[in-house]
Amino acid sequence: MTKAKDWTGNYNSIFKTLGATSHSNETREENDYYATTPEAAEHLLQLETFSDNIWECACGAGHLSEVFLKNGYTVTSTDLVDRGYGEPGIDFLKTKERFNGDIVTNPPYKYAKEFVEKALEVIPDGNKVAMFLKLTFMESNSRRKLFTERPPKYVYVSSSRLTCAKNGDFDTMQKAGGSAVAYGWFIWEKGFTGDSTLRWFN
Repeated sequence: MTKAKDWTGNYNSIFKTLGATSHSNETREENDYYATTPEAAEHLLQLETFSDNIWECACGAGHLSEVFLKNGYTVTSTDLVDRGYGEPGIDFLKTKERFNGDIVTNPPYKYAKEFVEKALEVIPDGNKVAMFLKLTFMESNSRRKLFTERPPKYVYVSSSRLTCAKNGDFDTMQKAGGSAVAYGWFIWEKGFTGDSTLRWFN
C-alpha cells in the first residue's frame, strides 16, 4: 500500500521557504528594501495599541506609515534612502535623539538586531518597539543574548503568509506566486523582563 503524502510542493516552494540565496532568481536589493504589505500593519493594530506618536524609521515608500496615519496616529517617517516618502537621509542606527513614542518598522533584515537595540535605547521606559521580521530571527547564537537580556513581550506569528516585496513591487511578487517566507510581529516593551508570549494571528 502506498502511503499518501501529507505535503505537496515544488522546487520553488522548497527553496523559497528555506531562503536559500543560491537558489534565488535575483540578488537581494542593495539596501535590503523589501516593502511590507499594508495588511501586516492592519493586523498589528488589531493586536496592539500604541502611543499617539509612532516613528517608522525604515519607512520605504510608506506602506506601513499610511496605515498608521489612517488610524489616527502621528507618524514620523524616515529612511536612509529616498524612496519618495518621508524624510530621507536619516541613518536610524546613528541617531542620537530620544523619541517620545513607539517605534514600528520592518527593518533591513541584515541589521534587524541593531535596529531593535537602537530602538530600545531611544524610547522611554514602558514604550514599545514593534518589528516585522522573518521567524528565523528567533534563531542564531548572535541574537541569543538579545532574547535573554531584552526579551520581546510578544511574538505574533502570522499563520498565513504576508508579503514583503523587493523594491515595493507587489505586482511582480504576486505573479511569482507570493511569498513562502514566514513572518511575524515581534513586540518589545522597554523594561519588560518576563517570559515572551507566543501568539498567532491572520
